Amino acid sequence: MFFRSERLFLRPGWPEDWSDLFRQIADEDIVRNLARAPWPAGAQNARDFAAMAQDRRFPHFFITLPRIACGSGGNELIGCIGLFGREGGAPALGTWIARHRRGQGYATEAGRAVLAIARTLGHRRVEAHRFADNPAAGRLLARLGFRPTGMSRPGFSLDRGASAPAEILARELAGANGGDGDDSGSETAMRAA
Repeated sequence: MFFRSERLFLRPGWPEDWSDLFRQIADEDIVRNLARAPWPAGAQNARDFAAMAQDRRFPHFFITLPRIACGSGGNELIGCIGLFGREGGAPALGTWIARHRRGQGYATEAGRAVLAIARTLGHRRVEAHRFADNPAAGRLLARLGFRPTGMSRPGFSLDRGASAPAEILARELAGANGGDGDDSGSETAMRAA
């Protein structure tokens, strides 16, 4: 599955992406807020993630800047985003953006795109778990329309090597396969591979 927003191109990872992924995620500030990424990040971990199969109901994407936007001869990998979960439960949104691309609205734009995809896939609700010591994630989730559920639970991070307090937020997606009045402006054509 592919998605083109105003400035970004969201696409599946390909095995040959592993070195770009490794270069971008080799940052402990990113990894400490992810559940499954180890620190220090290893090349094999990047290879495994880049080659990971897609789940039709819970897709994940590489966030790329098309060549015109990044000023290079190709697309620049700037992060990852996806829906993670299991059949029968609400998917969880997970994302990260490379440090040098933060503060430019890319996470918000990619998040809005993935919420549009979730709605198209028939999901009615999306959750997000943010570590209590990650206020930037809380600001991003608020911009995306997530609201606190009043619940928290220990969230595990491989980098932290333990559980840490995590807040659970949720976003209702009224009218699956239709709009919910969200004026995100990034719900452009989605093409399936």
